[in-house]
Amino acid sequence: MREAGRIAAAMEVLSAIHTHHQPAKDALRDWGKTHRFAGSGDRAWISGLVLDALRYRASSAYRFGADTPRAWVLGALSRDWGYDSAKLAGAFEGDEHAPEALSEAEITAMDTPMGEDAPLYARADIPEWLAPVFEAAYGADAAREGQGMTTRAPVDLRVNQAKVEPEKALHAVRQKLNADPGELIKGAIRIVPKDATAKAAPADAIPAYGRGWVEVQDMGSQIVTLAAGACQGQQVLDYCAGAGGKTLALASLMGEGGQIYAWDYDWRRLRAIWPRLKRADVRNVQVRDGKEDEVLNELVGKMDLVYVDAPCSGSGTWRRRPDTKWKLTERAIERRMEEQGEVLEKASRYVKPGGRMVYVTCSVLPQENEEPIARFLEAHPEFKPRPAIAAIRETGELTEQGDLDIAACEGRFGALQLTPARTGTDGFYVCVLGRG
Repeated sequence: MREAGRIAAAMEVLSAIHTHHQPAKDALRDWGKTHRFAGSGDRAWISGLVLDALRYRASSAYRFGADTPRAWVLGALSRDWGYDSAKLAGAFEGDEHAPEALSEAEITAMDTPMGEDAPLYARADIPEWLAPVFEAAYGADAAREGQGMTTRAPVDLRVNQAKVEPEKALHAVRQKLNADPGELIKGAIRIVPKDATAKAAPADAIPAYGRGWVEVQDMGSQIVTLAAGACQGQQVLDYCAGAGGKTLALASLMGEGGQIYAWDYDWRRLRAIWPRLKRADVRNVQVRDGKEDEVLNELVGKMDLVYVDAPCSGSGTWRRRPDTKWKLTERAIERRMEEQGEVLEKASRYVKPGGRMVYVTCSVLPQENEEPIARFLEAHPEFKPRPAIAAIRETGELTEQGDLDIAACEGRFGALQLTPARTGTDGFYVCVLGRG
């Protein structure tokens, strides 16, 4: 396919996402099925443009004066893809598959950078209704924090140190992929992101993954799992285990001793945990599959640690799923806040006196982070906040740079708010609560 056809295809896919409310992944897949002539290189190029167009939707709509798939694509092309109006007109010229020629207004918009006087939502590339939330949470850094979530995310790997030394794992990964040691955590591996037109790195297809030496896990997710602290030999409940990514990381922290009970209110999410446990050769995890009052009742008041990866908006993952940014509503956040309060209330029952609960979200919004914790602490004076950075330091897994960067993310209750702008990770919140 020529450039003009690829650009037209990106607009077509975005129209399907916008009109039919399809997830970007599904819309791209469906387009590929109905356009078999498009090669893998074409599909990667189109996918990259679609995702970037979604990342920059607010700023593009502001610049072009239209919140449309065409404006989003033109905005992305002029921002990160090296196109000005002349280059784009040249790509369109004489191609019957090209989109409609640029209007005079579009030519001006393509060749004129957005000014610093643009409203916050446009500078941050966030939904307009979220601008006051970001400003309250991040102050003068609100635009920078929003822009941090428009970047393309790398692929991070966690080394299973129960099976392999970090150096050996890194060497094995480098045989197949362009990888570097993680800057924040000892032994972590980061696969260098390619440009938007290239295929994503197939990390789960390399031999090191098949051997259970590494797991795909964002660096931020690895960091908040370390907030469990030194937990060798302890009794641990992973209350919202899901597919088991953090369960495996907790098992690695515990070594061969102790016991982890993995449970999730949605049993279907637990299906993926079984092959992951087998591949990693983890033996100290019991998967509790069933209704909570039937399979967890015996654990009430007996856990040294209850790890709560709470349901949330997923705003911290906007780099990877930019389409979800524009689907988020105030009502959805209100529902999540209700669920978070309920989860905290239920999970706290399993913490024994002297034990602790770790509350985690992949959100960058205070309504899902500080606010549920504040309400919980007011209702439960037996729980007291503890510095999350202290628990992470107990593990001895931080690099010197990681200690500096992560400590700078500390906020109310000693909790940590990681963001792409601050730590180069997905957005995560973690708070440690000790029970007296």
